[in-house]
Amino acid sequence: MGLQLFPIFDQNSIYSPRIGSGNIGEKMASFVVHGPFEIGYEQRKGGRVLVFDTFWQKESDAYYLADCMGCYVFAIRNRSLTPIYVGMTAKSFKQEAFNVGNRNKCNDGFSEYAKGTPVMYFVVRPKTPGPVKVKEIEAIEDFLIQAGAATNPKLQNVRGTQTPSWRIKGVIRSGAGSRTAAESQFISLFDINQ
Repeated sequence: MGLQLFPIFDQNSIYSPRIGSGNIGEKMASFVVHGPFEIGYEQRKGGRVLVFDTFWQKESDAYYLADCMGCYVFAIRNRSLTPIYVGMTAKSFKQEAFNVGNRNKCNDGFSEYAKGTPVMYFVVRPKTPGPVKVKEIEAIEDFLIQAGAATNPKLQNVRGTQTPSWRIKGVIRSGAGSRTAAESQFISLFDINQ
């Protein structure tokens, strides 16, 4: 079995992972991003509060994803997009995305923003015969949590947000500055996206 690569990155360099064993000809699951889908909210005395009740109704734009599985990202859209919470499910988005714990995390993150529109993105696992490969969904969730933590240090996730204690100068978590020819070639060698 070949080497399995896991994502490692920060704001200055993002590693594009290849999920799987790395064997040539191996079929990779191709997850698909859907969104953004706006989440309703109300203005109350204490501030803005999210309203989840209508999100999965048949009339909603996201209804067709209710029984799908994969990862989901709660974000705030203002001048740019900021991730607030990342989650995953091997059951269905309707069962998992807005459970009580996730509602609290989303509302806690949302309360940090006086302005902005709350939105959801879904990274949907393809429907394939056979058992669900939970490890694939978990690997994508780990990647998205690390990417989210690099973008937003106040990401509501607890697990997976720690910054590794190492770097490769000019390649991974190296900060600003020009790269040497060797560093640039090394980035190209491993297809590390900047």
